[in-house]
Amino acid sequence: MRWLVVLGTALVLGGCTARDPYVSNTANTVRSGEWRIERQADRITGNAIASALLLTRNSSHSGVDYAQPAQIQLTCFEGKPVVRFAFEFKIGSDKNSALGYRFDDKPGRDNVESRVLIGYTVVVIEEPAAVAQFVEELANSNVLYLRIRSLNAGRTTAEFHVAGAPAAVQAAFSDCPVTAPAGPKRSP
Repeated sequence: MRWLVVLGTALVLGGCTARDPYVSNTANTVRSGEWRIERQADRITGNAIASALLLTRNSSHSGVDYAQPAQIQLTCFEGKPVVRFAFEFKIGSDKNSALGYRFDDKPGRDNVESRVLIGYTVVVIEEPAAVAQFVEELANSNVLYLRIRSLNAGRTTAEFHVAGAPAAVQAAFSDCPVTAPAGPKRSP
C-alpha cells in the first residue's frame, strides 16, 4: 500500500517539472506577424539561438482526410542557413519526392533542390542558391503555398501566412548570412 502512495506522489510531483526552455520553442520568443522568433541562449555554447518558426493548420495530404498542422523554420545549422518544413505525416523519401512553392501571385518554383530527412516528415532546403532564392522571395511576400509530390507518399500541400518575414529572416540568419554563390566569371 505504501508503494501506491510513493507512486502517486512521484506522479503528481513529476507533473510539476517544467520543460527545458531550450526545447519548448515558446519561452523567450517575440512575434513578427505570425512568426515566433527565439530570443534565448544555447545552454551549451552560450550563443544566441538563431531560429524563427511559423505554424499553419492548413496542411493537407492525399492520404489524410482532414487538414493537419505544419511548420516552417528558418535557422542556422552547423553555420549554414537552412529552411525546414515539418509535417504530421510522411511526405515521401529523398529519392522520389519533388518540392515546389509559390509566393503570392509570383511565378512558382518547381523541383527545388531539397532533401527529405529520415523519418520522412521533414524536408529541408539547404543548398545555398536555393536558400537564397527562397529567402529573397519570402521577405516580400504574404502567402507561401508549398507542394511536395512523391511517388511513394502521394501529394502534400501547405499554405503559410508569411507576413512579418523580414524580421524572422534577419533574426534566424544573423549568424549565417544567406548569400547566393557567385556565378561563373565572364571573360572580357
